[in-house]
Amino acid sequence: MILAIDGGNSKTDVAVLTGRGEVLATARGGGFRPVADGVGRAVDTVVDAVTRALSSAGAVSPVDHVSAYLANVDLPVEEERFHRLFAERGWGRSVRVGNDTFALLRAGTTERWGVAVVCGAGINCVGVAPDGRVARFPSIGRVTGDWGGGHHLGEEALWHGVRAEDGRGPRTALAAAVAAHFGRDSASEVGLAIHFGEVHEGRLGELSPVLFAVAADGDPVARGLVDRQAEEVVALAAVALRRLDLLDTSVEVVLGGGVLAARHPQLMTAIEAGLAEVAPRAELMVVEAPPLLGAALLGLDATGAPPEAHDRLRAGFGEQAAAPG
Repeated sequence: MILAIDGGNSKTDVAVLTGRGEVLATARGGGFRPVADGVGRAVDTVVDAVTRALSSAGAVSPVDHVSAYLANVDLPVEEERFHRLFAERGWGRSVRVGNDTFALLRAGTTERWGVAVVCGAGINCVGVAPDGRVARFPSIGRVTGDWGGGHHLGEEALWHGVRAEDGRGPRTALAAAVAAHFGRDSASEVGLAIHFGEVHEGRLGELSPVLFAVAADGDPVARGLVDRQAEEVVALAAVALRRLDLLDTSVEVVLGGGVLAARHPQLMTAIEAGLAEVAPRAELMVVEAPPLLGAALLGLDATGAPPEAHDRLRAGFGEQAAAPG
């Protein structure tokens, strides 16, 4: 029996499954946010969901394996920390903890290797070579060279909107769109509302769809930001492929997360064109399957389950994955 855990920013999903790929029970808890909420509270969130899932499945720990893939666990040292914390709970005879981008990669690839880029609240990328070598990035924000993701795009939309209003930047429809989204008279008022705590800074991620809508209407500033996001996605994938000696290989590049799963035409067209230049044999895939599927598949991998178990699991999750177009 396998316990699969997907710890996301907004929710924590847990599944209990057999070694044959049959899902016995699932449970959902709150967001897994060890940085914002503290490690103890983040672990408690997982404990609650795991307890309910095991109870629903009629399972008694320890199960054979715990397969946990978590957002906000971006560094190997953080993976080791949560591996220790989860192992101490006695949920499974073996435990594997990794960043949730590895689960995205596994959910989207037909093989067990390739490159995945996730663009949700933040942005991250991992790659796995056929021989098991791994390429990854710290992905903890601008301090480690990151640009993009839904929250950052929202910040950029507000930044450009304010500067358009006060004359420091070019005119852009983002100013009015940002103000309208938050029910304010100007983008500047939105910035002040955040400063005074009237609008939570975390809501800036809501502006990502606003940005794409303004870009679709032809606004040059918004379109420039979308192109920049595409450049970052391509740069991450290209570096991972280069590190793993896969630039000239037929390889799957998996895209996921809310920003990419929305398949905005300008963004997807630019990503396709950019990736084709650096890795012409790469096959681009957008994955809409839940991240929990990837964690569960990795659990089957770890226990040596046969291919038919993986097929049964995918069918049970109703996987949806397709090339963009």
